[in-house]
Amino acid sequence: MVNFNYTAEKSDGEVYTGIAEARDRFELYDIVRREGGKIVAVNEGGSGGWLDLKYWNGKLTSVKEYDKILMARNLGAMLSAGLSLARALAVLERQTKNAKLSSTIGQISSEVRRGDTLHQALAKFPNVFSRLFTAMVRAGEEGGSLPDALTVVSEQMERMYQLKKKIKSALIYPCVIIVAIVGIGVLMMIKVVPTLAQTFNEVHATLPASTQFIIGMSNFLVQYTFVALGLVGGAGAALYTGLRTAPGRRLSNLVFLKLPLINPMVKEVNAARTARTLASLLSSGVDVLASLEITGEVVQNYYFQQVIADAAKGVREGQPLSAAFARREDLYPAFVGEMMSVGEETGALAEMLKRLALFYEDEVDRKTKDMSTIVEPFLMVIIGAAVGFFAVSMISPIYSLSQNIG
Repeated sequence: MVNFNYTAEKSDGEVYTGIAEARDRFELYDIVRREGGKIVAVNEGGSGGWLDLKYWNGKLTSVKEYDKILMARNLGAMLSAGLSLARALAVLERQTKNAKLSSTIGQISSEVRRGDTLHQALAKFPNVFSRLFTAMVRAGEEGGSLPDALTVVSEQMERMYQLKKKIKSALIYPCVIIVAIVGIGVLMMIKVVPTLAQTFNEVHATLPASTQFIIGMSNFLVQYTFVALGLVGGAGAALYTGLRTAPGRRLSNLVFLKLPLINPMVKEVNAARTARTLASLLSSGVDVLASLEITGEVVQNYYFQQVIADAAKGVREGQPLSAAFARREDLYPAFVGEMMSVGEETGALAEMLKRLALFYEDEVDRKTKDMSTIVEPFLMVIIGAAVGFFAVSMISPIYSLSQNIG
């Protein structure tokens, strides 16, 4: 396949430029003719093979969530302004700064020119565009409201992006403190403890078990530094690999559900994701069962996924959507089931779900702002306990020596 930069003219005299991927110039002429244009000028833009820098740039870079949000928003705006889908995609390909996304849009544009619908083209890139994105675009195309569907999906993705960003920001402070504590502890084990240990050894001091434990750790870190680094790296790799397995993921999900401070936020985050995703899909015209299936993929916690799967099973059997959520108040707050039930009774389920999403997103926002205030006392207790253990373990032998000398 070859990338072509071309200039074409429409039947009404409008001249426009574009980028297309085709096997040769004959296929390019055919593609442009099908979209109602006539080639005026064409330049070959490179093979896109392994010797092409753009090829490797597209392979090695990743597509960030915010890049996809901008793509959906801008594509919807251009279609609303009256541009054809092919021209809008060509403009996006030129303007997008992310190399991988630009390359992907170029391939999507080629598929669309060959006769695919937009959602069919998007579905060929599952590693870039989620099923949620593809399903909402499909609903927009089938309902004749693709610009509106793209606006909705961009808003949905932006809400989810902001939610993740707030949670990550709230976790930065405790993570920095923990890393600092570990770093200072390792530094003292390597620099301070060996000097004290040598002093204790010279005076033949009797050391308590806690002091012997710290000195033993210090000797190991000093004498077998690379082994210690290897053990830490191996443990980290094993933990990372384990958490990516199904049992490991379930265990980590369960741990977060049992932590006292984290538990309420986990429930509210998943309630917000569920409500926001269902609201967006249902308002775009996606049927309930397909919406629940896609929502199960968006909600990544295993135990919440099971509730959504039970809800889908219940809907197939003729039960209301709210029934499964009302039964699991240990995971979803009671407010979720009640609002869903009201939405079903009034025929305004999508609207009620939007209100639910806004409510829990505001709750998460408030709690993430307060998290540093809540976590700080617990961190101080942990720091105090660690410093106290170290101080008592290393100072008590010195105190005993001074008494014996006196």
